[in-house]
Amino acid sequence: MKLLDNKVAVITGAARGIGEAIAVKFAEQGASIAFTYVSDSSAEKAAALVEKLTGFGVKAKAYQSNAADFAQSETFIAEVLKEFGAIDVCVNNAGISKDNLLLRMTEQQWDDVIDTNLKSVFNITKQVIKPMMKAKSGSIINMSSIIGIRGNAGQSSYAASKAGIIGFTKSIAAELGSRNIRCNAIAPGFIETDMTHYLQDGAGAADFLKKIPLGRFGKGEEIANTSLFLASDLSTYITGQVISACGGLNI
Repeated sequence: MKLLDNKVAVITGAARGIGEAIAVKFAEQGASIAFTYVSDSSAEKAAALVEKLTGFGVKAKAYQSNAADFAQSETFIAEVLKEFGAIDVCVNNAGISKDNLLLRMTEQQWDDVIDTNLKSVFNITKQVIKPMMKAKSGSIINMSSIIGIRGNAGQSSYAASKAGIIGFTKSIAAELGSRNIRCNAIAPGFIETDMTHYLQDGAGAADFLKKIPLGRFGKGEEIANTSLFLASDLSTYITGQVISACGGLNI
């Protein structure tokens, strides 16, 4: 028996990167997948992902929806419930970075990051807890970051959004534990994605890697494995926690 047989998982921002890896891992383990993407340019990739996921014998559907928009989030979750009938797992993964020194950062840059990274978690979680409370079961997984724990120069907006996710996660875990709904966060370190390509290829890459005890960048599949653990019954007594999947960077 697979770890997520007969489960329905919602994943935001899954057309690429970590979100895509999580979607594939969950489908491999028997979960039906409803995921979001935002831009028209991602539509082709989202369609390809749906085809890949259904190849595992599960149901999958892509929704063009902006998790940072409350009304769109409400509509998205309503459509998922109509199509899939339930939501057992929610992965709040949508995120962006617009790094800049605070002295140069614009209000719009700040708002864009906070809305996409943090407000989206509120928007989606508020909707998914309703069916989860009715079912008296559910696992919510919020994608934070090691930067939300330790901060980083030039990333104040990103750090604030990811730190906010940690506080939100712990609060929701306290609120919903009595309903058998778990809420945990993952704090990835530097993972091989489009968002970190400049670190992987830059002149200072070797020096940067020296700061990571395991000596390498993480892979999307490794974050997907952590997500699978939190989504499955292997972690039924774990809630309100932050797992740092960072190669030891947070030691």
